[in-house]
Amino acid sequence: MERLTPQEENVMLHVWQLKECAVKDVIDLMDNPKPPYTTIASIFANLEKKGYVNIKRFGNVKVFYPKITKAAYKRHFMSGMVKSY
Repeated sequence: MERLTPQEENVMLHVWQLKECAVKDVIDLMDNPKPPYTTIASIFANLEKKGYVNIKRFGNVKVFYPKITKAAYKRHFMSGMVKSY
């Protein structure tokens, strides 16, 4: 499992909260000033490449849902931190 950047982790927190979402749904939850749509879409593409989200397509709309749970992510990286300590 590849470590997420802070921006990717922030987006994943919203994905885990929403269960299923489009790019616009995540942007709507973010604080002002809201990032550009293209920035968040790029982050979703990275998350898909890293294996964190899956995509369902409904016409032109991509709906993302988590491939791994928040608990599994935390468990994986907390165990690595404990081992390196």
